[in-house]
Order: sequence, then C-alpha cells, then structure tokens
Amino acid sequence: MPSMTVLAATAVPDHLRGALTRWLLEVTPELYVGTVSARVRDELWNAVAATIGTGTAVLAHPADNEQGFELRTAGTQRRDPIDFDGLTLIAFQRGGRNPAHHLPAAAHHKTDDEEPNRTPRPR
Repeated sequence: MPSMTVLAATAVPDHLRGALTRWLLEVTPELYVGTVSARVRDELWNAVAATIGTGTAVLAHPADNEQGFELRTAGTQRRDPIDFDGLTLIAFQRGGRNPAHHLPAAAHHKTDDEEPNRTPRPR
C-alpha cells in the first residue's frame, strides 16, 4: 500500500535528483516528498545510498512502531538516529566526540541540594 515518504538529500549527483523527481516532488531544493509503495521507496533508497558520495541523505517513512515512522540515513551525518528502548532518538555529534561526553561534570552528578550547572546553595 502506498504511503507518505520524505527524503532529504544534500550534495547528490544530478542524475540521482532526476531519478528522485520521477517519483517524488522536490518541494524545496534537496527535499523530496511523495506517496509511493514500499518497493519503490526501497529502490529509491538503494539508489541514493549507492551514489551518495560525499553527500548526506535521510529518509522518513511510516512504520508500525510507537512513533509511527522510521528513519534511514546515508553518508556522513552529524546527527545519528539511535534506538532507545524502541524509540528513535537523535544523537548530535560535535567535533567527533561522543554526545554524552560534552555535558559539564555538574550535569552528571546532581544531588538533592543542587541543580545541574549551578553552585550549591548555602545553608
């Protein structure tokens, strides 16, 4: 059954952009939206992933899960979808560091008396 598909692709070859516009509307530069079958969606994604080069791509489509959608990525991403107990969350990469390691130390060790990133209140 056809379903809504959203694909964002940056720095992709012109021939791939042309192939995508045969099936999807390019609503803004590098953002494609359309209603296609799962088979067409998978074939389009395979073409994107095979020719992405130095570009990046993200595909969002309906899925039978808690959020109601699934994400796929190709190319070098600064944002990585991660699974967290069945939910897809986005981990933001900053300068090659692990996203959890950029938090200040105070944010990791909150006590009952203090809030993160603040000095303890005098008693």
